[in-house]
Amino acid sequence: MIFYPVEEASMEYKLNRNSKVKEVYNNPIGYDILHKLLLQMNIREGFITNPVIGNMKLKTVSKLTKKTFGDGFVSTLLELLNSEKDIPKTDTGQTAPSWWKEAVFYQIYPRSFYDSNGDGIGDLEGIRRKLDYLKELGIDAIWLSPIYDSPNDDNGYDIRDYYKIMKEFGSLEDFDRLLLEVHNRDMKLIMDLVINHTSDEHPWFQDAVENENSKYKDYYLFRKSKNDNLPPNNWTSFFSGPAWNYYKQQDLWALHLFSKKQMDLNWDNENLRSEIYQMIQWWLKKGVDGFRLDVINYISKKEGLPDGNEAVGKLMGYYGIEHYFYGPKLHTYLKELKREAFAPYQAFTVGETPGVGMRMAQLLTADYRKELDMIFSFDHLETPGHVRFEDYQYDLNYLKKYMIDWMEHYGSSCWMSLFYENHDNPRMISKVNPDPAYREVIGKLLAMILLTLKGTPFIFQGQEIGAVNQEFHRVEDLKDVESINLYHELEGTLGKEAAFHKVLSGSRDHARTPMQWDASKGAGFTKGHPWIYMDEDFKEWNVKKQTEDRLSVLNFYRELIRLRKNTKALVYGEFEVLNRKKKNLFTYLRKSGEETYLVECNLSNRTIKRDKYGEDYKSVISNYSDKTDCLRPYEATLYRKLS
Repeated sequence: MIFYPVEEASMEYKLNRNSKVKEVYNNPIGYDILHKLLLQMNIREGFITNPVIGNMKLKTVSKLTKKTFGDGFVSTLLELLNSEKDIPKTDTGQTAPSWWKEAVFYQIYPRSFYDSNGDGIGDLEGIRRKLDYLKELGIDAIWLSPIYDSPNDDNGYDIRDYYKIMKEFGSLEDFDRLLLEVHNRDMKLIMDLVINHTSDEHPWFQDAVENENSKYKDYYLFRKSKNDNLPPNNWTSFFSGPAWNYYKQQDLWALHLFSKKQMDLNWDNENLRSEIYQMIQWWLKKGVDGFRLDVINYISKKEGLPDGNEAVGKLMGYYGIEHYFYGPKLHTYLKELKREAFAPYQAFTVGETPGVGMRMAQLLTADYRKELDMIFSFDHLETPGHVRFEDYQYDLNYLKKYMIDWMEHYGSSCWMSLFYENHDNPRMISKVNPDPAYREVIGKLLAMILLTLKGTPFIFQGQEIGAVNQEFHRVEDLKDVESINLYHELEGTLGKEAAFHKVLSGSRDHARTPMQWDASKGAGFTKGHPWIYMDEDFKEWNVKKQTEDRLSVLNFYRELIRLRKNTKALVYGEFEVLNRKKKNLFTYLRKSGEETYLVECNLSNRTIKRDKYGEDYKSVISNYSDKTDCLRPYEATLYRKLS
């Protein structure tokens, strides 16, 4: 049994220690937190939804878990739960059509896409030269990772000047030319918007640390020492160590949730918000079609920046996260952001929202709430009980369960983003099964699921040619600040070899190696020396070779995208799952009017018996060239029902 509220309303009462677990489950934050806990501990949902646990009072839970979570855990949980007054509406009506719901997006990591001048670094001119490739692939919208002026501590996610282009990538004139040619091909362009933090080299921050009375000091989160010259609180950075830098000249600490050069902005400052909105409008006036908003759910921090709960910190791996991952003014700021910056230009927005599950996502993206159009939720990227920096084999049965849940419960007022890869995660094929024998069929299987479910597909560069993790041999091969920091943190306890192996299992650099265009030196990416290490994979797996092979992963993507564009059922059609409980088999229907399509997927490397659906279903596209009575390893086929 799953608890769902009947309709959107403001909750009339506050949860307290006498509240029951099932009441927590009816709270949007509570629902997502409990799901996250179950996921991390690899415990089935039935553990919470059974009547015994569901009717247990929180004060009883507190007593039973005191040794594990301590006295303050339930109080911390209640405070967070009661911060949200709204609950999502019951699903009603039809989905409103929008261009971004019908589009196929393609994320470009500019540094690694195509180098036009031989310096080993991708650039805007390089992207412009490959627009016809993207158009032929069937791409409708391009998402560019940050191209702003930056010292590159975190590869552009540390912005020094929002109004300038990083010199390595080109100039504003190059950008204007790129944007014009994107639009000339009837495609759209969205930019990465990093407004939770700036570089410590941004003029605002520089003035704040150099001038005692600077107005920009309140643009950031400066605080005095707590005591004994310790940081103001126990919050930790996502990139290892404390989340605070000390500035001796002013005897102040400044908050950074990410690298030491990425300083968090104070969104409670009205003048800061105004400057952010002006900057966004500047880009929109140029003709940019929208933005992907980096860690946008972190912009609101709890007043006073209190210590994080010890139990939460140990459980999540980061201290303080409960005070900002769904902050007290998040909805207020997102509504203002939409109203002041995005709405006047009808700009599209998709938010990166780590830690946010389906129920909170409904409150962030429902069209009637006027906040974000879509969000990226990440709970499907690791299977239960696992984390990114862990060497394990991904079970696609979990992806099946996750997708069915979102397809059936997200609602018609919301629209899902569909993705497996981005610049922050290893390659999905390598996670599912690194055996080279299955590389091609897995790549096509993943494409089948991505492009036939209900939602907007996001393809990350290289995914369309079946890219896999790179074979880095030493820590010096890595460029990612997160990976390097983690390695140095672990080598003292694990030893160099084990630390390197652990870092490799989840390093973001796997997704950041150059796009493999052909088999020439430099993979056709550059005539110079690539900025990051490349192994020899490009000699066999590249765009040129796959373009010439009609059965390649690339041409499979092209055909599926073409089908999606010409098939209403694959975009707005109803979703109906078949064989819900049959392990390793993911079959579902997409239906719209008289159109019906059936998708049949084997999620394992084993042969399983094929179900019979009748002679009125005709195969349209498959990752195997012939049909047998059994589904072969990772087999995926799309059928059309004959009228």
